[in-house]
Amino acid sequence: MAGKEDLKLLGLVVSPFAIRVRMALGIKGVSYEYVEEDMFNKSDLLLASNPVHKKVPVLIHNGKPVCESLVIVQYVDELFAGPPILPADPYERATARFWAAFVDDKLTPAWIGILKAETEDERAEKATETLAVIRQVEEALANTLADGRAFFGGDSIGYLDVVLGSCLFWFDALRRMRGVEIIDSGRTPLLAAWAERFRENAEAKGVVPGADEAVQYANKLAAAAAAK
Repeated sequence: MAGKEDLKLLGLVVSPFAIRVRMALGIKGVSYEYVEEDMFNKSDLLLASNPVHKKVPVLIHNGKPVCESLVIVQYVDELFAGPPILPADPYERATARFWAAFVDDKLTPAWIGILKAETEDERAEKATETLAVIRQVEEALANTLADGRAFFGGDSIGYLDVVLGSCLFWFDALRRMRGVEIIDSGRTPLLAAWAERFRENAEAKGVVPGADEAVQYANKLAAAAAAK
């Protein structure tokens, strides 16, 4: 158990990666200073703390920066007492890590591709790719729920719930902006029900923004790209 800690989180309100860390800290009941970054005008602190990627989130713990959201969530889980985020069982722990990496390596680039697509054909291609990936996640959830669990993490949210759930508001934004339904009750009924349970979770309600904020930020990104 950590003692008195100096924690500062550099984040962005619409970053699913920063939201994961905020949820992890919330699960542990840890107090921290949150610093909103302007990714169009990155602070000296961010550039010094994450010189490799120059991105959020960065958790600065007693003056030492920890970067990359999956790494930070595991760090928080190991450092602080409180409800566990990763499973205690080694196999379940490895499985959760596998699917979390799958979300970041396969699902996230696909749905971001829908957002960035410049042509209808490209958008359709990325949508097909996204839906194929989300079906695999649905199958993984089916295996989990076979044990009578409400979440990937069990009766309460855990590592994979935090990782995937942090993207849900962007999925809502993509439906509004691009007409693409990533999770729906017809095609992915288990994920649709899981998503509703996730949204009602106290930690999620505290830090996950609405789709409106994602839409506004996407429009800001588009305007910035057009101005170049």
